[in-house]
Amino acid sequence: MPKNTKVTQHEHSNEAVTESVADLLSLEHPMDYKSSQMSMGLSPGSTAPVKALLPSPDPDAEDGRPAWNNKLEYILAQVGFSVGLGNVWRFPYLCQKNGGGAYLVPYFILLILIGIPLFFLELAVGQRIRRGSIGVWNYVYPQLGGIGVSSLMVCGFVGLYYNVIIGWSIFYFFQSFQYPLPWAECPLQRNGSQAIVVPECEKSSATTYFWYRQTLNITSSIDDTGGLNWKMTLSLLVAWILVCMAVIKGIQSSGKVMYFSSLFPYVVLFCFLVRGLMLRGAVDGIAHMFTPKLEKMLEPQVWREAATQVFFALGLGFGGVIAFSSYNKRDNNCHFDAALVSVINFVTSILATLVVFAVLGFKANIMNEKCVVENAEKILGFLKSDVLSKELIPSHINFSHLSSQDYAEMYGVIKTVKEDSFAQLGLDACLLEDELNKAVQGTGLAFIAFTEAMTHFPASPFWSVMFFFMLINLGLGSMIGTMTGITTPILDAFKIRKELLCVVCCVIAFFLGLLFVQRSGNYFVAMFDDYSAGLPLIVVVILENISVAWIYGTKRFMQDLEDMLGFRPYAFYYYMWRYVSPTILVALIAATIIEMAISPAGYNAWVESEGAERFQSYSPWALAMAYSLIVVAMLPLPLVYIARHFNLISDGSNKLSVSYRKGMMKDISNLEEQDEQRFILGKNPSETPSPMPAHRAYLGPGGTQEMTNTNYGTSTKTGYQNIGSPESEL
Repeated sequence: MPKNTKVTQHEHSNEAVTESVADLLSLEHPMDYKSSQMSMGLSPGSTAPVKALLPSPDPDAEDGRPAWNNKLEYILAQVGFSVGLGNVWRFPYLCQKNGGGAYLVPYFILLILIGIPLFFLELAVGQRIRRGSIGVWNYVYPQLGGIGVSSLMVCGFVGLYYNVIIGWSIFYFFQSFQYPLPWAECPLQRNGSQAIVVPECEKSSATTYFWYRQTLNITSSIDDTGGLNWKMTLSLLVAWILVCMAVIKGIQSSGKVMYFSSLFPYVVLFCFLVRGLMLRGAVDGIAHMFTPKLEKMLEPQVWREAATQVFFALGLGFGGVIAFSSYNKRDNNCHFDAALVSVINFVTSILATLVVFAVLGFKANIMNEKCVVENAEKILGFLKSDVLSKELIPSHINFSHLSSQDYAEMYGVIKTVKEDSFAQLGLDACLLEDELNKAVQGTGLAFIAFTEAMTHFPASPFWSVMFFFMLINLGLGSMIGTMTGITTPILDAFKIRKELLCVVCCVIAFFLGLLFVQRSGNYFVAMFDDYSAGLPLIVVVILENISVAWIYGTKRFMQDLEDMLGFRPYAFYYYMWRYVSPTILVALIAATIIEMAISPAGYNAWVESEGAERFQSYSPWALAMAYSLIVVAMLPLPLVYIARHFNLISDGSNKLSVSYRKGMMKDISNLEEQDEQRFILGKNPSETPSPMPAHRAYLGPGGTQEMTNTNYGTSTKTGYQNIGSPESEL
C-alpha cells in the first residue's frame, strides 16, 4: 500500500484512534479488507472480472448468527406468527358486533396509520441491529432498555395460556375420530328404570355441555380450583412437546415447520369456504355479515376495538417480529415484507370471516327451523285445548310442512288478536336475524358454535378433524414466534446452547401452565387474556415508537433505512412514526384505561344448575392477581430506566451486534481501498469512482440540509450517545 495514503499515515502517526473505532477494532479479528464486497471501488454500472477474482463473503454469515435458509421461510414465519387464532374467532366477532361491513372501514384505516408503519419499524430495527428485543432497545436508547424485558415478560404470560388453547384443540382433534361426534347429542343418565337427558345438558345444548362439563369439567367459581383436570393436563403436555420440537433448533427447525403450519390453515379455510357456500343458509350469514350499519362508525368504541385488533393481529410489541427479522441479511427489503405480511393478515381475516359466517348462517337456519317446529307444537296444543281459535290460523298453512314465512304470518295474526294475553302464551318470534345476532367470540365460537354447526355436516368427523387440525397449526405458528421472542434475547445475552434453553423454557412453562388446567383453569385463561397482554403491550409499542422517532431521531432512522435498503422510504412513514402513530397510541392507552376503570372486573362463571354463564366479580385475591400481571409486565420499564440513569448497571454500549460493527468496519476499509486506487490508477479524487453505491441523502420532508453519515470520524462510543436532539444528525 502507498505510504502517502490517509489510512497509512494514520497508522504510522502517534495520534490516538477515535474511541468508537478503537472499541470496534478491539472486538474484531483481523480482517482482509480486499475481500470485502464494498471495497471493489467500482461504479454501480461497471463490469470487471475483479468480482470473480475476489469473491466477497456474505457479511451477515461472518458474525456466526443463524440465518434463514431462504426468503420464503422468513415470510412464512412472519405470517405464521401474525396470523393466529384471533383471525379465526376474534375478527369475525368484532365485525359482527361493530357494524358488519362498516367495521372494515375503521379497521383498514387504522391498519394503514398504525399497523403497517409500526410493523415496518420493528422489522427494520431488528434487521439493522441484528439482535433480539432486549439487545435492540439497549442499543437504540439504553435507558429504555426495559422495553425489551417487558416484551419478554408479556411473551411469557401469553405463551403460558396460549398453549393451553392449543391443548384444548388437541383434545377435540382426537375426540373427532368418532361417529357420531361425542358432542352431537346430550348424554343420558339412569333415573330408576328410566333414561333421561342430563339436566345440565338439556338446559344448555349438547356442544355447550361437552365443552364445559366433558372437556373443562369446570367449577362454578374461580375460588374453587377443583384440582387438576388430567385430560387437559395431558393435552397441555402434548402441546408443549410439539412447541419444543418446533423451536429446539432455532430457525433451522422452526423454518421447516412453517412450511406446513403456515400454509395448511389456508387449505382448510378454502375447503371450509367451498363447503360452507354449498350449505343452506350460508348466503344469509354472509349477507348479514356484510350488511353495513354505518351509524356504528360514529361510535368511539368501534375505533378502539379496531385499533386493538390491528395491534394484536400483527403481533406488535411481543418481540417475535424483531427476533425473526434479526436473522435476515442487512440489505433485505423489509419495507416490502411489512406491506406483504400486513396485507396477507388482512386478507386472511376476511377469508376466515367469510367461512365463519357461512357456517353460522347455516347454523342459524337450523336453529330457526327448530324454533319454528317447537312453537308450532305449542300452537297445536293451544288449538286442541281451545286456548286459541282455529279461525286465527290462515287456511293455506299446513303444520306438517310449516315454513318460516308461514310461521311468521301466523305469529303476527295471533299476536295482533291476542294482544292482551299474548305474553302468557310463551311463543317466540323465531326470527333468523335474532339467531344471526347470537354470534359468539373466542372459545365459544370455536368450541361451541362451530362444533354445533359441524354436527349437521355430512361426514362431520372429517370436517371436525380438519377444523381442529387447522387450529393446532394456527396456534403452533403463533407459539413459534412467541417462543422466538423469548429465546432470541436470552441467546444474544448468554452463551448457552439453544437446545438446552428451549427444553428448559418448555419444561418451566408446562409446570407454570398447570394453573390453567385446573378445573377452574378457564377463568385464569380469561384473566391472563384480559390483563397480561393488553395495556402492557400498548405501552411497550408506544415507547418503541418514541425511542426511535423522538429520541434516536426520525431523520436519522430514515437515513439508516436508506443506507440499509438502498432506497429512500416514503415520507409517509416519517409523519406516521413522528406524529400520527404516537397520537393514536396515546389515545388507545387512554381509552383502555378508561374502559378498565368503568367496566367491572370479573369473569363469566358457569352455573351448573342453570346450564348457562353468569357474570361474577373477582374476589379480592383474584383482582390483586389480575392487576399484578399488569404491574409485573411493566415493572422492567421504570427499573431499567432508574438503574441506568444512576449508572447502577451497564448501559450495554459494548454489546453491539457483530454484523453492525462489521458494516461499520467495511466503511473504514472503503476509505483505504479508495486511497489505494487513486495511487494505482493515478486519478484525481474527482475522477475516482465511488466505492459506495449511489447514495441519496435523506433530507426529511421539506428538509434543506443534507444528512450524512459522519459518526465514524467523531469521538463517540456508540450511535445513541451522539444524540443532541430528536433530529440530531450523524
